[in-house]
Amino acid sequence: MAFKGKAPGSAAGEMSKRTEALRPPILLSPKEVQEARRMRRSGMDPHAIAETLGKPMDEVEKALVQMRMPRPESTRGTLNITLAAHNVVMKERQGNEPLWQTFDRIVDELLQLRAQAEGKPAPAAPSRSKKRLSDGTGMLPLLE
Repeated sequence: MAFKGKAPGSAAGEMSKRTEALRPPILLSPKEVQEARRMRRSGMDPHAIAETLGKPMDEVEKALVQMRMPRPESTRGTLNITLAAHNVVMKERQGNEPLWQTFDRIVDELLQLRAQAEGKPAPAAPSRSKKRLSDGTGMLPLLE
């Protein structure tokens, strides 16, 4: 069985339509929401934001509660794995290659090593779909 990696889609990271539908409506325009969030990031108090915008406090709070904020102590890396596993992937990264590509390469190498350990030749992908490593030294036959 060959591992087939695929780049994240164009909508990766966007909010689910279901999540969006479940959220309460905000009676602020998108520009006002953006401005309220900008003010909050700069350190303004929600009451001061409501006064500045001239909007009801509950509507400003709805806009601010839905803000994405960085977590100071994340328990997981960007691959949604433990920090220890993330460190391994980051050490294996070659130059500025995307993390998904690094991860695909690591999994392909693992599959090749397992095939060798079992005494089976690693399945070769068709030559047109082989990918060359970023340093040009080898091929990734299990990835298409």
